[in-house]
Amino acid sequence: MRKPFRLSDIDWFLLAVAMALAIIGVVEIYSTTLHSPLAGQYKKQVYWLILSSILALVASRLDYHLILEQTPWLYGISILLLVGLLVAGHSIAGTRRWLQLGPMSFQVSEIVKLIIILVVAAYFADRRIEAVSWEDLLKLGIFAGLPAVLVALEPDLGTALTFVPIVAAGVLFAGIRLQQVAVLCLVGILLLPVGYHFLRPYQRERIMTFVHPTQHTQSTSYQVTQTKIAIGSGGFWGKGMGNGTQSRLGFIPVSHADSIFAAFAEEQGFVGTLLVLLLYFALLLRLLDGAQMAPDRAGAFLLIGLAAVLFFQVVVNTGMMIGVLPITGIPLPLMSQGGSSLLFTFLGLGLAMSVRARRYVN
Repeated sequence: MRKPFRLSDIDWFLLAVAMALAIIGVVEIYSTTLHSPLAGQYKKQVYWLILSSILALVASRLDYHLILEQTPWLYGISILLLVGLLVAGHSIAGTRRWLQLGPMSFQVSEIVKLIIILVVAAYFADRRIEAVSWEDLLKLGIFAGLPAVLVALEPDLGTALTFVPIVAAGVLFAGIRLQQVAVLCLVGILLLPVGYHFLRPYQRERIMTFVHPTQHTQSTSYQVTQTKIAIGSGGFWGKGMGNGTQSRLGFIPVSHADSIFAAFAEEQGFVGTLLVLLLYFALLLRLLDGAQMAPDRAGAFLLIGLAAVLFFQVVVNTGMMIGVLPITGIPLPLMSQGGSSLLFTFLGLGLAMSVRARRYVN
């Protein structure tokens, strides 16, 4: 018999850490856009934060098994939505990533990430195997590869890449042989020239900028050059809120979104940056702890997938800002402006709380 769900079962620590990061993000969005035409953008983020936190609490009250049972339907709907976007989606800056819902636009690919996490969790839920087979790898590759290709065609290569750590974490947790890893790595290396051929010109420029960072500092290398200047100028204590010259004067592109880490580092310095990274570390540890305590494989795989994609996004975004990874347009979870990204993260955390709340259920 299932244990009745109680409000006290909510993982308030996980929710508090997530809210702390989101509030820091709102404050930084306010600070970086205060004296710009984008002033007031922080209000939209506040509205999304309120909505996302409410939905997270609702998700935490649901039995995650009921959600997993609907995975085939959710996956099918997500594919139809992605195809629909390519055919008749709302175009912004030459991309078709957003579904228009009245006065709001919603990025479908963000929720598709959560659906892929559910797909992997549902796939391995009852498969008690010592190691994944080639058939398993092929099936998961198709399940994740189809939406990834559709997202990349929007084009949104950054979000498409986030599907990779979800599947990778799943197969690693399920058990993968060393020879399978070697073969997959070899195939990936051989396909790199093919993938490069299909990249758009601006995506190729980003790669070349990463390879030759000191060239074209006023054109293709401009963004990474300015973010590194901002981070370095922040020093130990930072310049203070609203005093970041690189962001306030518009030298950092999209300082309230993809480049928010650099803007924050300039204003709050090493101390503030360390605090934010420790909060992310605490969030990830809590998710992994929940995976260990999960009542079944489905719950464990769900939390592993969520932790993997959040870790990937944090590492890639911060790596972009300091110039050790190429620019891919991946936002910093919870902090970067973007309602769809915030909603995906909080819904995922809501399901994580649902898993943790049922850790003692037999």
